[in-house]
Amino acid sequence: MNVTHSAVHPVEDLPTAEGGGGNPPRVRMKNLQGMPGTPGGLALRVFQFVFAVGALCVMATTSDFASVTAFCYLVAAASLQSLWSFSLAITDIYALLVKRSLQNRQVVSLFTVGDGITSTLTFAAACASAGITVLIDNDLGVCSQNHCANFETATGMAFISWFAALPSFILNFWSLASR
Repeated sequence: MNVTHSAVHPVEDLPTAEGGGGNPPRVRMKNLQGMPGTPGGLALRVFQFVFAVGALCVMATTSDFASVTAFCYLVAAASLQSLWSFSLAITDIYALLVKRSLQNRQVVSLFTVGDGITSTLTFAAACASAGITVLIDNDLGVCSQNHCANFETATGMAFISWFAALPSFILNFWSLASR
C-alpha cells in the first residue's frame, strides 16, 4: 500500500496587495477525527463492525429468516459490512501504530467507493427488513408465530451500523473532493 509519512511542511508567506494578487496557495485539509488512520476513524470502524456482526448474529439465530428475501439480504449486507469494517479497522490500527497517514489519493478513493457501496447496501437491507417487520407485526398481526423481537433487533442494529458508516463515507468523499 502506498502511504505517506506524516510530515510538517513550511507554509509560504501570502503575497501582499502590492505583490500582484494571485490566488492564495491551496491548503490540504487536516486529518479530521473520523477519517482513515485517526482514532476517530478507528472508533467508527469498530462501531460499524460490532453492530453489523450483531445484526448478522441475531438474524442468523432465528430459524425462519431464510423464508423472507429481505432478511436474507440483511444477512448478506451485514456480512459484507462486517468484513469491510474489520479489514479497514485493521488498516487503521496499523496506520496508528506506525504513525502513517492514509491520505493518499488512491487509498482515499478505495475507502470512499467501498464505504459508499457497503453503506448503501446496509441501508437498503435495513429498510427492506424494517418494512417486512412492520408488515408481520402491524399489518398481518402474526408476531406471535414469528421471531418479531429478533427481526426488530437485527434491523435496528443494521440501522446503527449504517449510522456509523455514513460519517466515514462523507469524510472520505469530502477529503477526495477537496483535493
